[in-house]
Amino acid sequence: MRTFVFLLTFHLLQVVVFAQKNWHLQDLKEGNLGISLNRAYKLLEGRKSQPVIVAVIDGGIDTNHVDLKPVLWRNPHEVLNGIDDDGNGYVDDIFGWNFLGNARGENIDNEAYEVTRLYGRLKAKYESLKPEEIKPEDKTEYELFKKVKAEYEEKYTKQKDEYERTLEFYMRFFRAYEALKKYFDKDNFTESEVRTLLRSEIDSLRIYAGNYLILNKNKIKLNDIEKELKNLKKELQTYYNPDTNIRALIGDNPYDINDSIYGNNDVKGPSPGHGTSVAGVIGAVRNNDNDCYGIADNVRIMTLRVVPGADERDKDIALAIRYAVRNGAKIINMSFGKPYSPEKEFVDDAIRLADKHGVLLVHAAGNEGENNDSFPRYPMVFDKNGKRITDLWLNVGATDQYPQNNLVAYFSNYGKQTVDIFAPGVQIYSTSPDNRFNMSNGTSLAAPVVSGVAALIMSYFPELSAREVKEIIMKSSVKFKKLKVLVPTKDVFKGVDYFSNLSVSGGVVNAERAVKLAIKISKKKR
Repeated sequence: MRTFVFLLTFHLLQVVVFAQKNWHLQDLKEGNLGISLNRAYKLLEGRKSQPVIVAVIDGGIDTNHVDLKPVLWRNPHEVLNGIDDDGNGYVDDIFGWNFLGNARGENIDNEAYEVTRLYGRLKAKYESLKPEEIKPEDKTEYELFKKVKAEYEEKYTKQKDEYERTLEFYMRFFRAYEALKKYFDKDNFTESEVRTLLRSEIDSLRIYAGNYLILNKNKIKLNDIEKELKNLKKELQTYYNPDTNIRALIGDNPYDINDSIYGNNDVKGPSPGHGTSVAGVIGAVRNNDNDCYGIADNVRIMTLRVVPGADERDKDIALAIRYAVRNGAKIINMSFGKPYSPEKEFVDDAIRLADKHGVLLVHAAGNEGENNDSFPRYPMVFDKNGKRITDLWLNVGATDQYPQNNLVAYFSNYGKQTVDIFAPGVQIYSTSPDNRFNMSNGTSLAAPVVSGVAALIMSYFPELSAREVKEIIMKSSVKFKKLKVLVPTKDVFKGVDYFSNLSVSGGVVNAERAVKLAIKISKKKR
């Protein structure tokens, strides 16, 4: 819950712990669970590296950021001239491609959730039908309709209730502020002036004064509540609107994979914050005066924009993977996910192409505090029959800074069969748009930690295959076989389990150990 009612109610209970910048890169010592990056680089002294292309499929990247600009991939076959020089259908794809725009330079910022889109597509067919009227060949789809309808209505109702509570909260304090302005005959008044009204004989003035002081005490501004109201309303109109047709801006058929030539070269887009942070974790410049350091020191980051506010489209994901593979990416980072994938076969075919070309796919496990074995997140490595599509896949959960019982980040998904490995994902310091830097949480940050380590190994040990790199990362991870940890859930921790039971590897990625094992395997191949 994020409303200001919640913030006000629990203000005194909030505890914020600020982690040290770049803790995730520090050595594995004194209880800190960083990836030992400096030690890894010491092992690599004297070795030469070669650039590795890492595709970041995300919501866009600030290509002008001082820490990212030098490490961006640039299409060697394309010139910025308004002509499709390389003949791939994408004009001026210098840094990659934006699948969320059109040729006029317009871009989608917010989309609907996949459950909303599914409900919107299926309700026209099934809403008015009785169960006995469903044709045998439509029963599976009808069951899906009932499921998404129930889920959509629950989410919509929750969102609507939150908007109405926030509106009520806002109006309570708006009336108080307006009444006090009228009473004092000025826009600005001091807290001490308002306190005098607590002794007023007029009931309404005492109430207005009390409400204002509550707001002031918690340092909440009316403008902040108003912004939250606008956000909640926008989400109701987009994320939860089954009748919206935002995709019309692009002009393609999102259900036809062959309709593939669309978009534009604005890979930054209107909201590049998430992708910029992801890119910085992987490869932010390490040798300048800024205090933000990427993991791999010889990467070229390819930018592919497919993730809007809410849920991405399967077709865009598939085409982005194909673009990355065809343009030489060796690693694809995917810090996104959703609970439904109606055009899953598009993505599955793209994953098969990546497998054929030896491309390692790294995916964020998700931030729902759920067991992915029971609650799948897409894209995933298994087809509709449960068969594994590729071995070149790493699904990544998030850990906190210290190997104690709260080692697993409170929000992180997990799964003995479906989450491969964990990596630091709490208060990760990275790049932010407009040459800024910030700390962020999420498996979205844990995944690029693994992508960065993979890129580091591929860069210094080009003779190793993607399969070998994955095995190295898994086998060299730091294990805590006897450590019992709190298991995340959506709201609170629900109990304990052995950390080794929460992923395939049972470990946390470690760069130093990975480099040691890479050296060992590389020697055997000579």
